[in-house]
Amino acid sequence: MTRLLEVRDLTVQFALPRPGLFAPKTHLEAVRSVSFSLEKGHALGIVGESGSGKTTTAMATIRLTAALGGQVLFKGSDLLKLSDEEMRQRRRDVALIFQDPYSSLNPRARVADIVREPMDLMGIGTRDERQARVVELFELVGLRPDQLNLFPHQFSGGQRQRISIARALTTNPRLLVCDEPVSALDVAIQAQILNLLDRLKTELGLSYLFISHDLGVVRHVCEDVAVMYLGKIVEAAPCDALFDAPLHPYTQALLSAAPSLARRKSKGYVRPLKLTGDPPSPLNPPKGCAFAERCPKAQDLCRQTQPELSVQGATQVACHFPG
Repeated sequence: MTRLLEVRDLTVQFALPRPGLFAPKTHLEAVRSVSFSLEKGHALGIVGESGSGKTTTAMATIRLTAALGGQVLFKGSDLLKLSDEEMRQRRRDVALIFQDPYSSLNPRARVADIVREPMDLMGIGTRDERQARVVELFELVGLRPDQLNLFPHQFSGGQRQRISIARALTTNPRLLVCDEPVSALDVAIQAQILNLLDRLKTELGLSYLFISHDLGVVRHVCEDVAVMYLGKIVEAAPCDALFDAPLHPYTQALLSAAPSLARRKSKGYVRPLKLTGDPPSPLNPPKGCAFAERCPKAQDLCRQTQPELSVQGATQVACHFPG
């Protein structure tokens, strides 16, 4: 396998307003030394509950959110060290599919202009070549040429997401960041969009960084999965290994709570864990394991020492007592 993307010790902080004139500055550490890699032609799913840092991680990876530190190695160069103009040129290779197809399209522009816009901004091809590319992409994502001059409000939610996918493909990217691309769609439409993304990945040799809170969606699309909790990856594994034998208690709780997986007990099925309490505040992360106060397996070691990712077979897990 050839590695397309490698992220090392990525850290993201957000400055918070001072509570008083002379109060010290405070920061929220949204992503805490996250590392992962993505192979060419593969999809890596990043999952976790709201506030876990999964979307911030993806946005910082492609420099739509500023990173405090770390490395993002993409096709031999560190994206975090590129100048603004160098990054602008590199954006031909990276595209983003947004969560909400209703708000991500300009309501006053015709969809042909929306899809063509990235090529216009980057000066790719002649006007005729750009128009031909738009027609080609419409057919590729399952839309008709006679719909080119319509406005976004004349399409359904699923069709709008197809338009968003077509726009993302205009510059022939190698990496697509999919930020919960089906969460705003009906279940039947979700399946159509997921099948489209799966087909495009195979036909075009694309790689996906796939952000989702729906484990059933991730299992359908991704080859690898990383589970985040309070800004850190707590478990990472090939998809089959993680779903068949989850090692981290948080991963086990996520799987047991997933409605789309409830009737499908995998080989590594575990009884549902009863979690109590809320995640700790990212303003003051605990000294030890961030999941310790909610974990039924936690011991004193968990509260005192932060576990690091260690290899357990095909899985990396950050837990003192995995399995």
